[in-house]
Amino acid sequence: MTVLDSRPSGSSTVNTSTEMLVDPTGVSMSPVDDLGEGRGPAWLDDWLKAHASDVVAWRRHIHANPELSRREYNTTELVAKLLREVGLKPRILPGGTGLICDIGNGPRCVALRADMDALPLPENTGLPFASTVDGVSHACGHDAHTTVLLGTALALSSATELPGRVRLVFQPAEEVMPGGALDVLAAGGLDGVERIFGLHCDPRLQVGRIGTRIGAITSASDLLELRLNSPGGHTSRPHLTADLVHALGTVITGLPTMLSRRVDPRSGTVLVWGAVHAGEAPNAVPQDGLLRGTLRTGDRDIWAELEPLVKDLVTGLLAPTGVGFDLHHRRGVPPVVNERESTQILRAGIEAALGDDALAGTEQSSGGEDFGWYLEHVPGSFARLGVWNGQEKQRDLHQPTFDLDERALLVGVRVMVHTALAALA
Repeated sequence: MTVLDSRPSGSSTVNTSTEMLVDPTGVSMSPVDDLGEGRGPAWLDDWLKAHASDVVAWRRHIHANPELSRREYNTTELVAKLLREVGLKPRILPGGTGLICDIGNGPRCVALRADMDALPLPENTGLPFASTVDGVSHACGHDAHTTVLLGTALALSSATELPGRVRLVFQPAEEVMPGGALDVLAAGGLDGVERIFGLHCDPRLQVGRIGTRIGAITSASDLLELRLNSPGGHTSRPHLTADLVHALGTVITGLPTMLSRRVDPRSGTVLVWGAVHAGEAPNAVPQDGLLRGTLRTGDRDIWAELEPLVKDLVTGLLAPTGVGFDLHHRRGVPPVVNERESTQILRAGIEAALGDDALAGTEQSSGGEDFGWYLEHVPGSFARLGVWNGQEKQRDLHQPTFDLDERALLVGVRVMVHTALAALA
């Protein structure tokens, strides 16, 4: 893979000096409890004991300096700098954000992945290390994901010997369709990889617990945009034109209903409209209208059939109205379907890291996640990292108030390290 510097001219350069790696508030941090302390291996216990405060500081710095999808230049530079300082050789992706780095030797290789990008949402947490970027925040926990994988990398580098190679995938652009996972794949990021594993923050799970599931854990997610057109006219003479607003209503109610009769209801397929617009005057039939929504399904095979099916149903619904249309069906990401053996390996890693009590089941989400693209190429498993402190109100992802219990950072490092060791055993 070629290492390119595609930073736009005028972009700032991150300060990755040791002085930067402190709590952004300038206040000394209280120690963070290590919920897996003493479970080994000894080199991991030693590394976490010596660097727990560093892990928290990295997360707080990344949190305070969020970067949107495919603009994660400073986050990429910070991670690359810290990896190089321990003798590793990260390879920045051709787009200039995101990177890949191997640790260890041998023909066998497993991958661990974290996403790096933030959301175009303001932050309203009141944290002393809250986002310093207007309208941008880490409201989905990708600051934690990046920090966990960074801690995992440096902990693994402290081991005297590893049973094989571990590939670290720091991925850009998870929050935009069809996802930065395709950038990683195009750059050969999974070449030679046997399996891949990942974690995602879950504010519904208490810290110290990890939710796993065999089979689909997320859903495919597509975007629909439907533009309607009509000659327009006066509302007193709808018979002389094509009633565009009535046609919009027909699709708004009819398309979800028809899909429910044409698709297996066990698939979790659901269409929800999020935006509709047509006209201004109450006595004029508008000439154009717009309808946007998301179409999700938990079934990989059904996802492959939805685009032609939706077009066929829209054609049938609108044919009697005389209204013309232009349908744009933007394919998103496939569902994440966890392979059985990989999930068993992940569960073994969780048990070794934290004990049996840490294992939790989890439901399939209707949300999308581009980790699914990796599982189109190699087997793997994706799990949910508990970040709720068990006391305060649970604050959902993609909300300006989202925050996490920082003990989850050390939990994540332990789980990722033990999962890699279990996969290479």
